[in-house]
Amino acid sequence: MNRITNFFYKIRSKIAFFPSVISFAGLMLAFFMIYLEQIDVSAYLMDVAPGLVIDNTDTAKTLLSTLIGGLISLTVFSFSMVMVLLNQASSNFSPRVLPGIISNQKHQVVLGQYIATILYNIFILVSIEPTENKYQTPGFSVLIGIILTVLCLASFIYFIHNISQAIQVGNILTNIHKKTKTAIVSIIKEQKENSFDFPQTEHWEKYTVNRVGYFYGILKDNLIDICKQQETKVTIELFKGQFILDGTVGIISEKPLSKKVEIEIMETLLFSREELVGENYIYGFRQISEIGVKAMSPGINDPGTALNTIDYLTSLFLVLMKKSDFEYIHDKEGTNWARIKCVKFSEVLYNVMATYRQYCKHDITVMRKLMHMLHTLTSHVINSNQMKDIEIEIEQLNIDAKIGIENKRDLSKIDVDFISWS
Repeated sequence: MNRITNFFYKIRSKIAFFPSVISFAGLMLAFFMIYLEQIDVSAYLMDVAPGLVIDNTDTAKTLLSTLIGGLISLTVFSFSMVMVLLNQASSNFSPRVLPGIISNQKHQVVLGQYIATILYNIFILVSIEPTENKYQTPGFSVLIGIILTVLCLASFIYFIHNISQAIQVGNILTNIHKKTKTAIVSIIKEQKENSFDFPQTEHWEKYTVNRVGYFYGILKDNLIDICKQQETKVTIELFKGQFILDGTVGIISEKPLSKKVEIEIMETLLFSREELVGENYIYGFRQISEIGVKAMSPGINDPGTALNTIDYLTSLFLVLMKKSDFEYIHDKEGTNWARIKCVKFSEVLYNVMATYRQYCKHDITVMRKLMHMLHTLTSHVINSNQMKDIEIEIEQLNIDAKIGIENKRDLSKIDVDFISWS
């Protein structure tokens, strides 16, 4: 990733990106149709296919005015539905899932189609000039406006269906799981194709970050170019998802760096205020666990959703276990020029388990599901450290179960294989 691709990625995730692009296309289409009307395209079509051309100026104006008013109402209603969707997602699941919903391209395309059609009809309406010559009426352009409006109505039906699906917790969990798994698998694939060769860093030069925010990534192409020019290797001492304060040690360099080069390397570090799963797989674990814990709150009381979140977390942990503790940035020849610290499997597992144990220790079904997840992970461990981490979590889960569950029969079943009854 370089600065251009990063800039495009950031603006593409904004809710106004696709509506703006499509609206501009609608504007250009209006100007193109006005140009065609100036060379009498409607007059030609009147001779060839008169049924396709509206040759009455008053009728054309009335139609376009009606279409514009109807589309504006449709647009306002659709935007209102998006706001309701975001409010429900924030209240029922987690505020951190909002960036993923906002960046849904399908919703943006539909809203952009509405605005583009409105702009098209407005400019065609303005282009109609009162005249006694019936062929001055842009009849063909009006027909295009009608067709675009019909397409907007079809898109509205699709929009209603899609937005009703987007608010369902199963679809939200599926999307988060898919993006998180894709991000982890991509890292693992790079690990298999690349070596772990990297020098020791005990006596390297340390440099601090002068920015504040959540670190989420690196402009890899730019960093490699700088390292090659300076003939030095660096280690990024920041974890993805970590909140960085001014003065935090950010990089360690194999060779001393000038102030200019230091600034250039610091500018390759990316910071954000949003939690987009595609940028950092840790956000996926956090969002899924937050949805599960929120489901167990007294106001929602939905243990079924909590059980579903544990299923998705189990799948993600099985993939995470295959990832190493470091990520490497390499060139086309396979030479590692930079190394990034990653959150270890043990830390991710602890954070997830600590959250569930605190808020779900009174529910035997959820506790059994968590125990089932841990036992499943034990059969897929890569090394002895992972087995030790899982065994510690099993022990802690048993301790919390004894505190939160008083029924002895329930406690006796905490280690029994979990079989879903739903």
